[in-house]
Amino acid sequence: MTRLSMLDATDLNDEQQELWDGLTATRGGGVDLVDSDGHLVGPFNAWLHVPKIGRRLSSLGAYLRFRTSIERRLGEVAICAVGAHWRSEFEFFAHAPMALEHGVDASVIDALRAGETPTFDRDDEQVVYEITRQLLNDRRVTDTTYAAGESLLGEAGMVELVALIGYYCLISMLLNLFEVALPPGNEPNWP
Repeated sequence: MTRLSMLDATDLNDEQQELWDGLTATRGGGVDLVDSDGHLVGPFNAWLHVPKIGRRLSSLGAYLRFRTSIERRLGEVAICAVGAHWRSEFEFFAHAPMALEHGVDASVIDALRAGETPTFDRDDEQVVYEITRQLLNDRRVTDTTYAAGESLLGEAGMVELVALIGYYCLISMLLNLFEVALPPGNEPNWP
């Protein structure tokens, strides 16, 4: 059960309703955004409580996932690594299937879920994972790892990657703080 009161369409002011409408029209990616009780799932209910922030987070998230120079497969590697780092159940639940859909090997997802370092068949995924891991664990990235990332993504891509990592840390923290539940019938990865 979430710590935050759940809002449904009957509880919303005009600004909240505008955000609700925008989210339900453009988001999802395989996840039903509205649960059987008529509430938004994932981070989106929290966004309704402060729609000025929610609207901006929605816009930033959409930009980071769909409009950067980073291939979606590589972005999902970073997102899943962040979700696993934070043990953010909903984040991992939502993005592991997207990672698989975009070509990330199931063994990578399984290793992240188990708290293990994945073995990558693709060097580009290894580079993105290592940048993400080092930033999260060491708060720095080695010169060697940075050079590999810059060679792969370029300077602009490195800025985009760190923004993606930071954004999904924010989302993971939000999900964890408010104890946002998985949809019914889904088992947690980290009991």
